[in-house]
Amino acid sequence: MRARLLILAGAVLALLLSTLTGCSDGDSGTGGKVRLHFQSLAWQKESVAATKALVKEWNAAHPEVQVQYVQGSWDTVHDQLLTAFEGGEAPDVIHDASDDLADFAYGGYLADLRTLLPSGLKADIPARSWETATFGKGMYGVPFLQEPRVLIANSKILKSSGVRIPTPEQPWTWEEFREVAKKLSGKGRYGIAWPLKEPVSITLNLGLSTGGRLFHREADGKVRVAFEEADAAVPSVVHDQVNVDGSAARTTLGMGGSDTLPGFFGGRYAMAALGFSYRQQIVQQAPKGFEWTVLPAPAGSEGLAQGVSPQTLSVAEDSPHKKEAAEFVGFLLRPRNMVRLAQGDWMLPTGTAALKDPALHTARYGWATGAALAGALRSAPAQSVRGYPEWKDKVATPALQEYYSGAIDLGQLRKRLVKDGNLVLARYQR
Repeated sequence: MRARLLILAGAVLALLLSTLTGCSDGDSGTGGKVRLHFQSLAWQKESVAATKALVKEWNAAHPEVQVQYVQGSWDTVHDQLLTAFEGGEAPDVIHDASDDLADFAYGGYLADLRTLLPSGLKADIPARSWETATFGKGMYGVPFLQEPRVLIANSKILKSSGVRIPTPEQPWTWEEFREVAKKLSGKGRYGIAWPLKEPVSITLNLGLSTGGRLFHREADGKVRVAFEEADAAVPSVVHDQVNVDGSAARTTLGMGGSDTLPGFFGGRYAMAALGFSYRQQIVQQAPKGFEWTVLPAPAGSEGLAQGVSPQTLSVAEDSPHKKEAAEFVGFLLRPRNMVRLAQGDWMLPTGTAALKDPALHTARYGWATGAALAGALRSAPAQSVRGYPEWKDKVATPALQEYYSGAIDLGQLRKRLVKDGNLVLARYQR
């Protein structure tokens, strides 16, 4: 009897060990099948549908490497990921934006993708895009969707005003743009709406066109803030449109982009400075017969140069399946798939092959204008700056909001961005 019990106990132990061994190849415990968790931040209906369809196609073609779609949120992703990393529960494949990666990359939470990604994918995405997800010597995300800032204009108002219509080949200068906004104003109408509830990235990214940098990396690798003449050019135009010319609506300074659309549709604003993806909302919400067009943002000494923080796909450093996770990323970002994701999000792909797709060069909905801007997009100035989120929230956002509203002048803005800003950054660079 005792012998039979020992044999039975041994069999149970062997079965348990076998089960545990099976789980080591994945978290499903089903015969060694690998299970990957992919947290997506897609939120628009078309974008979610495109992403889920690609996951389904991968799973059908890869029965031994199954991907589970996990819905995340742009509003909470940073704190949620930080908690997940520290708790050892991060998803294998992570959807985020390049300007959110620095602290995660330097903190050792993300895998260096240089040796993991397919060579074709690495070659297809331009170096200027890879810069947005490169920290130190490592590459910690694949930049795949990018969104330029554009001017969306009421076509009827624009044509009736007689102003020159800009093109990517012949854009307005910032000075010309200021004069045009004046001409488009009057009779209860403003020439331009600047939705600046979140003013920092807009200011920094458009500032590249005038040679603005704001963040300067010293020989010792440390970053300091310097607010020079080139950095002041774009903020000065916006400030003067609001407080001197009366051509920009003061009420929009505290708005998000979507908040300006009812006024834009109603003719209160002739133009609105918006991200490229807002075209989808305009298509869905504009009243019947409303005519609109997409114009390039103004150009400065550096032409149409503009900073962007692309959406990225990363692999968690703690993932036991980095190779499979990187293969899945490579599948998602094949040229045709990248086009599908770009169309779903109404953005531009970073890949050169995807950018050549005819669907992205049609005049309808301004796709061609956006595609023409792709070559001018650069890494946003703050991409690799440690401490940028705190600098943005505690220093730059309130200072810029007060400057644009007229509560402080340019000298006071400079003092706060530089003096207070460098104190914040210093804590992250000891």
